[in-house]
Parts: sequence; C-alpha cells; structure tokens
Amino acid sequence: MSVRSGPAEVAVIGGTGFYSFLEASSSDLEEHAVTTPYGDPSAPVAVGTVAGRRVAFLPRHGRHHEHPPHGINYRANLWALASLGVTQVLAPCAVGGLSSDVAPGDLVVPDQLVDRTTRRVSSYVEHGATHLPFADPYCPRVSEALVAAAPDVRRGGTMVVIEGPRFSTRAESQWYAAQGGTLINMTGAPEAALARELRLCYAALALVTDMDAGAEAGSGVGQAEVFARFRDNLVRLTGLLTAAVAALPDPAGCTCSTWADGIELTYDTPRVVR
Repeated sequence: MSVRSGPAEVAVIGGTGFYSFLEASSSDLEEHAVTTPYGDPSAPVAVGTVAGRRVAFLPRHGRHHEHPPHGINYRANLWALASLGVTQVLAPCAVGGLSSDVAPGDLVVPDQLVDRTTRRVSSYVEHGATHLPFADPYCPRVSEALVAAAPDVRRGGTMVVIEGPRFSTRAESQWYAAQGGTLINMTGAPEAALARELRLCYAALALVTDMDAGAEAGSGVGQAEVFARFRDNLVRLTGLLTAAVAALPDPAGCTCSTWADGIELTYDTPRVVR
C-alpha cells in the first residue's frame, strides 16, 4: 500500500459503535501511536485521504469500547489530533431525545451545550488566567458543512451532557427537557471545550438512538437499543461525513482559532508532528 505522509487537516472522532472510518474511505492508510503530556489517547490515530483531504480518525471509546464515557482521556485525544495537524473536527455521537422535536433516527447538528458532568478534567488550564469564550460551543463553519451534507440533517438544539455511565432517571430526564434540552449525551463535554482551547474548529453530529426515559412511556432506554440503532446507521453516517469533509471551508480566520489572538495562553499547545 502506498502511503502519502504529511499532517492531517480534518479529524473524525467516532462515537459509540463507530470504531472505524478510513478503512472504507481511504486508499493510503497510516497509523500514528501518539503519546501526549496527558497520557495516551483512546487508540492509535489512523490517517488517510478522504475527498482529497488528509483525515485523522480516532474512536472516542477505543477500538473495542474499552473506555466508558467518564473514563475517556479527552485531553489526550484532542492533543493527539492537534499534534498531527488537525484544525477541524467532526464529532459524531449517539444521543437520546429529550423533546418531541426529535425522534429516533434523526441526525442533528446541535448549536448549544449544557455540561452536567462532574468528575472530568475539563481544561488544559492548570494555572494562571486563561478564560475561554464559549457562548457558542460549536464551530459555525463546520456545523454548516455537516448540515449541508444531506437533506435530512437538522440544525439546532441543545445537547445536555451527563456524567454517565448510567442513564438518567425519569425525573432527571424530565428536568433536562423542562430546562430546554433537546438531546442528551455522555461524551460531548469536555470534548468541545478542549477543542476550542486548542483553537480547533469543532462540531457535533448527533444521531438520536432513542427517546430518553422522561420523554416516553415504558421502561426507558437500554444499552442494546443504543448500540443497535447506531450500528444500523453506520453506512449513512460514513457517507454523510465523507460529504462533509469534501465541503469543509478553509478554517483560516475562524473565530474558533482567533479567540486567542493577543492572549498569552497559560498552557502549552502541541507542535505539529510532520
């Protein structure tokens, strides 16, 4: 197999049930075992060419779902991608529905996030004063490319991120919905904030696998249901992500990067490995 070396431009972080991407999309696959100041990422990073661009793929939970949502080394994952040259990140994930505005099988590009996690290291800042502007947590340019990739992708909605690994009680689910939540997930934070700290353009692509416990009658969501729904949509997701990669605009000048212009960051950022 011929290998085209060089830095990656785009990354796809695979969620629950999404453990490979480039094998089906790239003809020049290479693999990077990256070590970071924060430890090892969830798996070695695969890099290949998709739609004429160098794309890195990292399975968020590991290749065999070794890492539960509260045990993922989010800082190492984002650092590893940035060290390979990535500037734009597509982040597919499985979510539950909290609102009648969504239904199982829907694909949603959220525009807001509520972080309800409790035990995760949520920043690269360990001393000094660097305060991240995060009013709009997702990159508008990457979000637009995802929405435009297929006619059935919906834009907008608030994703509530809970600690996990347990699912919500019915009362919790109803409370999140009453506060304006549209989707519920276990991995969207601190991933989005860490990407912004590293000046990466980041957007989520949420597949609604189920309606959360407070949004429907019955016994509530189960793991088997979530995994099965995601597995059934892998071909659909792969095609959509490939189209989005092809449509991504030039990241130069995006506010996801320029927020730190003129600011003395109190943490190191990775140098690109070439």
